Amino acid sequence: MSDTIVIIPTLNEIENIKEIISAVFSDDKKFHILVVDDNSQDGTPEMVEELMQEFPERLFLEKRKGKKGLGSAYIHGFKWALKRSYDYIIEMDADFSHNPKDLIKLYNACVQDGAKLSVGSRYVNNNVNVINWNIKRLLLSYFASKYVQFITNIPLYDTTAGFVCYHRSVLETINLDKIQFVGYAFQIEMKFKTWKHKFPIKEVSIVFTDRTKGTSKMSGSIVTEAIFGVIKLRLKGLS
Repeated sequence: MSDTIVIIPTLNEIENIKEIISAVFSDDKKFHILVVDDNSQDGTPEMVEELMQEFPERLFLEKRKGKKGLGSAYIHGFKWALKRSYDYIIEMDADFSHNPKDLIKLYNACVQDGAKLSVGSRYVNNNVNVINWNIKRLLLSYFASKYVQFITNIPLYDTTAGFVCYHRSVLETINLDKIQFVGYAFQIEMKFKTWKHKFPIKEVSIVFTDRTKGTSKMSGSIVTEAIFGVIKLRLKGLS
């Protein structure tokens, strides 16, 4: 039994899913993986089920009907993990934008350095570590984090990061049923509430590489949610 589960949400990730699972399982640390699939029609869940025969005690699949959003998928995964004995719960994309070799950095930031939330940050100390983004997207992401810092006062460089590790005590403390947002703002809301509950947070420098296979799920509505959602967070606090 591992003390750590890596949650990977999927929506039509057949080009990446086998490779990302293999990459995570090649690490010296024996991570477990939970794939939360939102009704992929390209064979993604079937591929995971095939791989489960090879990794019956390390790989798990939760299949959901319909596209319910990234935040909803992670909350589903959080609740699944909390019903089991995992101490550390990691969020990770399926498309290799998050390097599986950096999983151990997030884990060690919690286990060795005492963080209850570790964040794989693209912008530690204002250094930009992003590959294959055009300048428009890079500036949008960078200044979105600056905007969130300004509105909420949260002491993080990369507030929208989606490569993070939670200690289970954080997820047990936050009321997951009251999380409001599903896109970028979900990542902001979770960090904000972790910080407001005074859990120690540590940023770990990573290099983010944009996907080379499959299709991005980014949309204008997700960005809009992030822009206006942080104002609501600041006004409502922990409610």
